[in-house]
This record gives sequence, structure tokens and C-alpha cells, in this order.
Amino acid sequence: MKLEIDKRDLLGLIGKTQNIVEKRNTMPILVNVLLEADQNSLKVFATDLEVSLTDQIKVQVHQAGKVAVSAKSLFEIAKELSEGPITLIKKENNWLEIKQGKYTSKIVGISAEEYPIFPTYNSQSFMTINAQTLKEMIDKTIYSVSNDETRYHLNGVFFELSPSTGFKMVATDGHRMSLVNKPVSEVKVNATQGVIIPRKGLHEIKKILEGIEGNVEIAIEGSQFVLKHSSTILMIRLIEGKYPNYQQFIPQKLPQKVMINRDAFLTSLKRVSLLANTKSKAVLLNLSNGRMEISSNNPELGDAKEEIEVDYSGGEIKIGFNAKYITDILTSMQHDKIDFELNDHLSPGLMRPHNDQSYTCVVMPMRI
Repeated sequence: MKLEIDKRDLLGLIGKTQNIVEKRNTMPILVNVLLEADQNSLKVFATDLEVSLTDQIKVQVHQAGKVAVSAKSLFEIAKELSEGPITLIKKENNWLEIKQGKYTSKIVGISAEEYPIFPTYNSQSFMTINAQTLKEMIDKTIYSVSNDETRYHLNGVFFELSPSTGFKMVATDGHRMSLVNKPVSEVKVNATQGVIIPRKGLHEIKKILEGIEGNVEIAIEGSQFVLKHSSTILMIRLIEGKYPNYQQFIPQKLPQKVMINRDAFLTSLKRVSLLANTKSKAVLLNLSNGRMEISSNNPELGDAKEEIEVDYSGGEIKIGFNAKYITDILTSMQHDKIDFELNDHLSPGLMRPHNDQSYTCVVMPMRI
């Protein structure tokens, strides 16, 4: 294998694989990417057996061939080289020689035949979705994904779609839940029972979606979620298991309704929570006519409180929440006004952007 590739093209190609390659030593081979030069293109393959990516770019190929090398080493070397063409040459011992001007280096490689069998797909039923819509849906749910490995079915976002209800994403860790629903535009959509996409796969989807203005193609095939855009193909192994009935977590007919300025609420929460318990992040919200007092108390650090104006005319409510859960929700919302619906100090609260039913967040209260 011998080829010439521009530095920017090589960095763009290998950069996409950096978070996919396995950094733990359970399978040392997974720190490598597979490079395959054929005719006038260079293809790259990267996998950790759960998330797999393949991409290609046109290059000047002098000799076809393939080899697997360390993704990190190749990326770090290319990053330090000068702008312009770089020559890659596979040597007889599967080492990869990297040349530019008077610079030469060789990195240890392995035979392409030793690289794990790369997943494939043959789905003919791809659907299209706007790239920024998909990214927005991930941003509005991924923070609620559970970190509890014993509840593996909650370690991802539940994704379902149908021609009638559109695209829907849900995430919960048992303390909070995020649900976002987007209508289907004039595109082909196939109904699905719903699948669970793991957190790591969602982060890789977000990376690909950065800067894409148009549509991307997605498909669900067996135990895989497939995303395509241009020459990039991302395949994600879905989490097996039954997702809980999230509809039952959404409280109905909450009598106390508050409208709050998002920025004022967010900045106040951040200030007051600085002196909250470092583990629980507990803050107390005290609601009365036209005002909300936010307070925190930590015997080891001190206490803080701040009052903000709100649109509220109900009776007095004192309710505790984990401040981080609320700030995560507010950060994910772009509206100026937030609707906050409550019942009592023991019942979950519901938050939505003002007059927007497409995004629903539920958060459990805390005893303070």
C-alpha cells in the first residue's frame, strides 16, 4: 500500500475515529483503525464492537493495500506535520511509514486479517431526518440517561418513530425524565416499536451532525442503528431490553402553574447551588404570590438564597430539588419563558418551554 493524502483530509478522516477506538485493554487490537487503499480512495474502519464507523476520501493511490495501525499515533503524528501532502507506505512487516519532506516515521501495525469482522448492513428502508433536528433531540434527552450499569436498559435513549406521531426520544434515570417529540415532514417514515440507542453511540451521532445543514439518513436493522451522511456510515449496536412505560411517569393535571424567566431562574440556581450540599445539590424553592425564593444550606460551607419574580398566583409551596437536574433542563431549553407545573412537595414537577408541548421534562422532588 502506498498513497498520498493531504494533511487536512487525513486529520478529518482519522479524527472521526478517536472516540470510537477502544482505549481500555480488554481487546488491544481495538485501539487500531483499519486503512484500506483501493483505486483512488482511502477507506477507514474503526470499531469498539458496539459503535462502528467507516468513511472514505479520494486520494492518490500508487499501490493498493490495507493495514491496521494505532488511531491515536497516526492522528497525533499527522497533527504535528506541515500543511500539504503526506505519504503513507505499508512495509512488509505491517508497519506504516509516514513521510513528508525530510520527515519519516514508522508506526507498528498489524495485518488487516487480524482486525475484527466489521459489521455490515443491507437495509433498503432508510428514512431521512434533518441533521439539526436530530442533534437537538439528542441534546434535549442525553443528560437524563442513567449511569447505573445494573439498569442497562436505561443506559441509552429510547427512540421511536411513526408516521402519525413523528420522531420521539425519551431518557430517564429514575430521578428525572426528558421527552422530545418532533413531527414528521414530507419524508418517508417507517413505524418502529422503539429501540434503545446507547450513550456512546449518541455522542458519536452528535459529532457527525456538527455543521450539517441538510438531512441525514437513518435506518434500524435488527440490533443496529445505522446513520449515513455522504461517505460516512455510523453503525451502533442497540441496547437489548424493554424500556419502561415512560407515559406513566408524566404527571397529569398539576394544579399549581408557574411561568418563569429562563435566564433569571438558571443564573440564580447556579449562584445559590454553589453552597448546596456537594453530593445532593439540594436547593429549596419557596413559591408564593409573584415570587420564588431559591435557597441552599450546607453546614460545612454556609448558606445562600435569592428571590426572583415569577408569574404565579397560587398558594405557598416549599419543594426541594437537585439543582443540577433543574439546570440541565434549563440549559437544554432555548425559550425565554418556562412553564413549571407542580402539585405539592412530594410530587414530581413538570417543566416545558412556554406554550410548547413538544418538549416535556419531569423531575422528582427531594426531602429537605
